[in-house]
Amino acid sequence: MSRPKQYFRAGAGAVIINQRGLVLALERADVAGAWQLPQGGLDASEEPLPAAFREVTEETGIGAADLALLDTYPEPLIYELPVRMRTEKTGRGQVQYWYLFRFNGQDGAIDAITGGEFQAWRWTTMDDLLHTTSDFRLSLYRKLADRFDSFLAKPEAD
Repeated sequence: MSRPKQYFRAGAGAVIINQRGLVLALERADVAGAWQLPQGGLDASEEPLPAAFREVTEETGIGAADLALLDTYPEPLIYELPVRMRTEKTGRGQVQYWYLFRFNGQDGAIDAITGGEFQAWRWTTMDDLLHTTSDFRLSLYRKLADRFDSFLAKPEAD
């Protein structure tokens, strides 16, 4: 069965923080300077939380044993891709379930490069991520920042 051209793909995403409340950000390999959170589409018949764990492992090398679930965004969030970025696989964008995890492992276990989708990773503040993510993700990320604010590190004063 073929997909309609205007569909929104179901997905799951993860805000991963370290012990200091910094967020794990991934720099796209195809768009230098565009940073994002781990996320991706749900496989057929896959539930959102297992999909989030799978995506985190695929995109960062972090296994479920090194993650503690702290919070869940209470409803799916949506982002719409710019027309030039839409494909048969991506559709018009994604409707995603989001989770907040604390990373309890060692930084040496993080490998965001091998999969080829990303060229770098870093721990950063959510505020910094909001300034370095793609425009089409910005509204969604602001909602995540508001929901998970009490867990997140604050930007340092100049």
